[in-house]
Amino acid sequence: MTLNDFKAELYNWKLTKYKTTNFAIGISALLIYEFIGRPIYRPYIYAHKINDFHIADTLGNSLGTIATLFFFTALLSNETIKGNYLIQLGTFSLVVFELAHPLLGKPIDFWDIVATVLTGSFCYLMYNLIFKSGLAKK
Repeated sequence: MTLNDFKAELYNWKLTKYKTTNFAIGISALLIYEFIGRPIYRPYIYAHKINDFHIADTLGNSLGTIATLFFFTALLSNETIKGNYLIQLGTFSLVVFELAHPLLGKPIDFWDIVATVLTGSFCYLMYNLIFKSGLAKK
């Protein structure tokens, strides 16, 4: 996949069922984080000192990874094979961003990296389950 392939995807962009599905998953993850995770779940866990195995700590990375990967897939691919590539590349990019935090004056958070890798793997599996028929046709 080259830069010209991505340019062609953007130039010939049209809303399809494939893209709508990806957008819906990304928007759902974003809305769950913004309306349930951040204002309700995280404060409840912290206030009651519940050990939720770092879920509250990494909720932004987990749901943010889902949103990011599916938004990019909806914007930059028309085919499921390209979507698989984008999910892998996006996960790698998000891990690199986490590792670059010291350049921004923040510490590296090991749990955020673990959450990003696990969520990226989950997204890859979920994506392939949803679009399995599309992969079989290619």
